[in-house]
Amino acid sequence: MKFRPLHDRVVVRRIDEDERTKGGIIIPDTAKEKPQQGEIVAVGPGETDEKGQVQPLDVKPGDRVLFGKWSGTEVKIDGEDLLIMKESDILGVLEDSVAKKKAA
Repeated sequence: MKFRPLHDRVVVRRIDEDERTKGGIIIPDTAKEKPQQGEIVAVGPGETDEKGQVQPLDVKPGDRVLFGKWSGTEVKIDGEDLLIMKESDILGVLEDSVAKKKAA
């Protein structure tokens, strides 16, 4: 990617949910809501605090996250639709359930 976010901003790729309902009905694009899950593609260096020190972000590239319905700014970079948002717009990181099972 030829884009580096600044400060506490992150670049997110939306993760599309399944296009079918449990009954097998295909939902048309016009009736779908935009996904609120995504994968972090790039992160900025972090926010500078009052002492002038950079506080690193809690998320890293590859993390799967949940974000608000209206969060971020939609952009197209290298032909791909992405979102740029502040880290504070992220509601949480989805933990990998496979890794949890292995640890148990």
